[in-house]
Amino acid sequence: MAKNEKSTEALDFEKALAELEGIVKQLEAGNLALDKSLALFERGVQLARACKERLAEAELKVSQIVKNKAGLFGEEPFKEDKD
Repeated sequence: MAKNEKSTEALDFEKALAELEGIVKQLEAGNLALDKSLALFERGVQLARACKERLAEAELKVSQIVKNKAGLFGEEPFKEDKD
């Protein structure tokens, strides 16, 4: 595993997303050398993957509390609304 990939494991979602947003801004500015741009792009891909994985894990953990016909509360798996 590469050093940068390993360091994404230590970041929480918010820090990883903030770093990713910073990378996007730097790349959009367009004033970086090619090697620096490629390195930032690679780091951005790693961060995007890490964020996607953390979101998927969180979605699995989310439960929705609902009231059944008998008036009792219970849990059911999170259901994504597909509009």
